[in-house]
Amino acid sequence: MNQREERRIFLAGASGAIGRQLVPLLRANGWKVLGSTRSDDKLPLLKDMGIEGVVVDVFHADKLCAVLDEFQPDTVIHQLTDLPYALEASQMQEASVRNARLREVGTRNLVDASIRAGAKRLIAQSISFVYDEGVTPHREDDPLLPDDHPTYGQTSFGVKCLEREVLEASADGIVLRYGLLYGPGTGFDTAIAPGSVHVAAAAKAAELAVTRGSRGIYNVAEEDGSVVIEKATRLLGWSPDWRN
Repeated sequence: MNQREERRIFLAGASGAIGRQLVPLLRANGWKVLGSTRSDDKLPLLKDMGIEGVVVDVFHADKLCAVLDEFQPDTVIHQLTDLPYALEASQMQEASVRNARLREVGTRNLVDASIRAGAKRLIAQSISFVYDEGVTPHREDDPLLPDDHPTYGQTSFGVKCLEREVLEASADGIVLRYGLLYGPGTGFDTAIAPGSVHVAAAAKAAELAVTRGSRGIYNVAEEDGSVVIEKATRLLGWSPDWRN
């Protein structure tokens, strides 16, 4: 197998809260990382993080394909969101619409470009807090909220689209259902709700997923009775207590 392909990761959303925690972990393991951002202003940050950066929007399918075709990643990690800092309440209604579209259309474009470029593994950020009502803690095979839910229906629809694209791809697709994030870069210093997860522990789950686990969904949250995390701890070797 080509060594160049084995050691290359495309990280979509490298300048985000999880991306900033994840890049040092990937580099420490010897991966060459190409990180994407939508803003030229973020390129110096990616350079300071020790990786090559590229400005590309996942809604621009042709450019995205060209970038991945040239880089030829073995693994693609999807850490893209479009949400306001600290989940600012006044902005969340519009942001939820954008974020759902990103999960649906953006994920489809990213998966298509990844498969075309020959990626063998896809790892994507999802969420663990849109399970439907029922007995807790929730397991990965529990149903999500219906699409017509008055508050979170659109979010649940976007999540389902994202997960379906990743899990039905011809590559080895892994979905990490993160709890609500807290820690550096999130706007929250402590857990803000049941089923939260520290951003460093969330990044560690993505790093472990690069070489461990297999196709499927993994709850990645703190063990407080909200969700079952046994699959992530057993198959990925993950712990919610991990910190940099």
